[in-house]
Amino acid sequence: MTVIACAFDHRTRLLPFIGADLRMAPAGVRAVGAAMVDCGFPKTRVVLQQWTKNFRPSEMRLDGRIPDLFLVSSMLLHSTRSAEMVADACRIDPAQRPLVVVGGPKSVYEPWDSFRADISEPEGADVVVTGEEFVWLSLLEVLLTERGDGETMREVFLRVRDRGLLDGIPGLCYARTDQHGVALEIVDTGVQRLLGDLDELPSSVLGYRLLEAPGRRRTLAAQPLATNRVRKHSPISSLVLTFGCKFRCPYCPIPAYNQRQHRLKSPERIREEMMALYTEYGFRLYFGTDDNFFNDHARALAILQELERARLPNGKRLARRIRWGTEATVHDTLQMRDNMSSVSGGGLRAIWIGVEDLTASFVKKGQSVDKTTEAFRMLIRHNIHPMPMMMHHDGQPLYTRGKPYGLLNQVQILRDAGAVTFQVLMMTPSTGSVLYDEAFTKGIMYRSVNGHEVGPHQLDANFVVASEEPRSWRKQLNLMVAYMFFYNPLRLLKAIVFPKSRLYLADVICQGLGMYGLLHTFRRTVPWMWNLWRGPIVRCTEPPTSRVPIGSPDGGRADHALDAQRDTVAAGE
Repeated sequence: MTVIACAFDHRTRLLPFIGADLRMAPAGVRAVGAAMVDCGFPKTRVVLQQWTKNFRPSEMRLDGRIPDLFLVSSMLLHSTRSAEMVADACRIDPAQRPLVVVGGPKSVYEPWDSFRADISEPEGADVVVTGEEFVWLSLLEVLLTERGDGETMREVFLRVRDRGLLDGIPGLCYARTDQHGVALEIVDTGVQRLLGDLDELPSSVLGYRLLEAPGRRRTLAAQPLATNRVRKHSPISSLVLTFGCKFRCPYCPIPAYNQRQHRLKSPERIREEMMALYTEYGFRLYFGTDDNFFNDHARALAILQELERARLPNGKRLARRIRWGTEATVHDTLQMRDNMSSVSGGGLRAIWIGVEDLTASFVKKGQSVDKTTEAFRMLIRHNIHPMPMMMHHDGQPLYTRGKPYGLLNQVQILRDAGAVTFQVLMMTPSTGSVLYDEAFTKGIMYRSVNGHEVGPHQLDANFVVASEEPRSWRKQLNLMVAYMFFYNPLRLLKAIVFPKSRLYLADVICQGLGMYGLLHTFRRTVPWMWNLWRGPIVRCTEPPTSRVPIGSPDGGRADHALDAQRDTVAAGE
């Protein structure tokens, strides 16, 4: 029996993520659950901490028993909650304790952080998966093959670990420990081998059957969330369509993570999944978890045309019953100008566009004021919402007279071009990116502000935690002013009379949701702005690294040691 938990820190609930964070069940944990069921392990439950805030792993039971496996998936900004769940699971009596496995984006770049490095710390994970679900299945296959009669999964793991039987599975990290569970050495088996053909992934339908129902329980319900209640709690279905991006932005780890590949599902598989999700759960809203959907124009067009032709069993067109959105760039959106009828005909109704910087003075991805305006107006003509994603950076003022460089100048240009939503984040280097190491060694990243340590939940770029500006509180203020400039009662009134979109009330709804999100954003970021103003600001001098020696199985340099990651990214490997 298996429990898979998605860690979630409710302190991250602010713009631009508020709303979707609770109303869209994450694709990652659902994919792992679906893989388990697809391999013949139906007794699997997926717990979303955003729905079950009080969940305690030490009290979890499935069919009255403590599960054999406990898996935790976490992003970096939710890692505090992930560590708490792991520590709580380790409170279970060792004779009954499940094998504790940690994975997710946090583990890809900082796997060492999940192990116990000191006797004074809570116990950590048994093993960390630094890859996707097929890495986990390879580990599970070894464990089941070697399992003896009466052995728990954790007991067999410890035995095969000590025999070196895990060293041939790329994408794992495990610790050699002392009698107290303190890591003496971390073994890194290397970078995962990526799944190239995404059609081999199990159906997304399976993962939704495993969801724990929302509630205040500390333990698990007797049954997973009923099928007819899934859409009520998760009205938006996240769906993997493609992975990868052709651009190599120095602040982004996505191309290196995908090993410079563009991976995707076939048009036929995407059609089948959308039809199955619509038929079984009634999903009408979908979000494609793409890095850049238009990255390969021909393949994107093939997907859209397949969805345009798709018919439900009752003969009605699928594209008329569903609406979906995804992510793309200005450059690649314009490359689709001759095929916009198929883009719209395939049911695509929203594109989150990585504009970043309209003037391309900081980020260059083929965008400019004229090109962005052209792309937005082209989308509006075809009833597709442009959803700009912006970055605020050191050196960019709030406003510039007569030039489109200021943040508010760019917000107004995007609004005039037809944007119905808007997001702006502070430029903050991501783990695994080229700029990450430099941000620490140059003292750009903050360690503490006004005596308050910078927490993982503040690393989502909503909080100013990296800046060379002497008065960085102004940057935090700029973010808030930009949101107020876009979302406000005057624009709401104007949206009612002169909506930016021909789609019914879309502009009005987005304005209302944006103002609601502003309340939560102010509540969490205004105190941080006060801390930035008061100071002092203590800056980092070196990037986070493992406190425990980490190496490959043969004693060489580990691929997931931070310096090795940076070399890989810089070389474009």
